[in-house]
Amino acid sequence: MRFKPEILIRKLGETVWIIGCTSPTGGRVRTPSIFNGKIMSTEELSGAERRDKTHAMITELLQERQQVWALYCSVAGLEPFTPDKPVHTLLQDFCQVLVDYISLGHFGIYQRITNGKERRIQVIQIAEKIYPPIAVATDTAIEFNDKYEKLNEKEVLQNLSSDLSVLGEELAKRIELEDQLIETMVA
Repeated sequence: MRFKPEILIRKLGETVWIIGCTSPTGGRVRTPSIFNGKIMSTEELSGAERRDKTHAMITELLQERQQVWALYCSVAGLEPFTPDKPVHTLLQDFCQVLVDYISLGHFGIYQRITNGKERRIQVIQIAEKIYPPIAVATDTAIEFNDKYEKLNEKEVLQNLSSDLSVLGEELAKRIELEDQLIETMVA
């Protein structure tokens, strides 16, 4: 998957995000780098500003997750998959939101921790424990997206049911693990 550069600005509460690039499917990779109109590193933010930024990121992650599950259920609800159902369009919408969700988790939360920007030991410990299975779920989601973004309507119908099942299991595991991390982050 290749990303193309693009600069977009989006205001979320008091945090302004520069969205640095867009994937071929339109999924945005978010890079927080401006706060209250100033370019700042995480170290320059006060404790309250860091907490606000973390809560905004978690809120957005939970909203993206909710959209993923809603669209997942919509796609799965079309089974048995036949050419007379709007599977392809709905699947493209699902893949878009899936990539957004995965990107936000990876580039917003996990990368912050792996880059050493997280200060709380409990958060680092839980992240180290859960990151390997989250990475498996991420890989499964990216493989699903890469496969289904290229297929025509007829090809989509061949393995979609089994691929959705595998993806659903991995997403469920990821959500359980994310919830452990989120609980620790907001404690």
